Amino acid sequence: MSELVLGVGASHSTLMNTHWAEVDHLPGAHRFRDGLGEARDALAAARPDAVVVIGSNHFRGMFLDLMPAFTVGVGEVLGAGEAETPSGPLPVDAALARGLVDGLVEDGFDPAFSLRLTVDHGITHSLQHLLPALDVPIVPVVVNMFAPPLPSLRRCADLGRAIGAAVRGDGEAKRVAVIASGGLSHRLPWPKWFAALSDDDRFLVEAWLNGRTSWSEYEVRRRQIIRAAEPDINEDFDRWFLQLLETGDVSALLDRTDEQIEKEAGNGAHELRAWVAMTTALTTTAGPPSGRTLAYAAVPDWLTGMGVSLLTPTSEETSA
Repeated sequence: MSELVLGVGASHSTLMNTHWAEVDHLPGAHRFRDGLGEARDALAAARPDAVVVIGSNHFRGMFLDLMPAFTVGVGEVLGAGEAETPSGPLPVDAALARGLVDGLVEDGFDPAFSLRLTVDHGITHSLQHLLPALDVPIVPVVVNMFAPPLPSLRRCADLGRAIGAAVRGDGEAKRVAVIASGGLSHRLPWPKWFAALSDDDRFLVEAWLNGRTSWSEYEVRRRQIIRAAEPDINEDFDRWFLQLLETGDVSALLDRTDEQIEKEAGNGAHELRAWVAMTTALTTTAGPPSGRTLAYAAVPDWLTGMGVSLLTPTSEETSA
């Protein structure tokens, strides 16, 4: 059976690609970038044959004309290429992806699958900085984190367990890593699609509905709206969550409602669903994974609490 060998949780901000000069003087930005480098080296040392990447969609691959809760790329996967992130075809482990879909169905999920999936920086930013050669095949799992109703945190924990079971039961002998992309606390100037009150709100909802074949036409104003937002970062929440990951037990987060998450950590913190699924995927009968925080910094210029966490599964030998 295949083996899950490592998990990485990493925040993302495309401003690191396009506006690094604006934060080059900030020690926190360098701490985050150095943490990504340490995680990149750990991934290389783990020698994965494939990487499951769990992340969000920022309305460049998924749109309001059809918004599944969970989508697995099983064929061609294309990077949207926004803000200097990878564009064009990405390497995919199609056999692992199909086995993952089958396993999720057997486990009571109803995942969408795509033979031609476009992913944005919710998937590609982590690849760009953690697997920079883009030479390891991936299985992208895109979770709806911005278009309510969202899958619950508990459902995402169950998703991770099902991913772990499907990988371990695939009958292969692959080494598989899991990357979670997104978070930590941040508040985006994004409306709920059913409550567009301002001109900017209505523009964004129009872009999210009609952008499937023309998303790039909306990019300039989208970027302006985001860059004009005021930062809203909750460092206490972020550090608490990273401490949960160090124990490998995220159950203390799972009873929080979407409203509680948004009030405490902003609507961008819904991306922690990816981290929850990554953690539970690495949990086995031997116990939860052990975690280590590689970096944390609140970076107001990026609107976000930026963290990097490394999780190592507990082996049967270690637990015995």
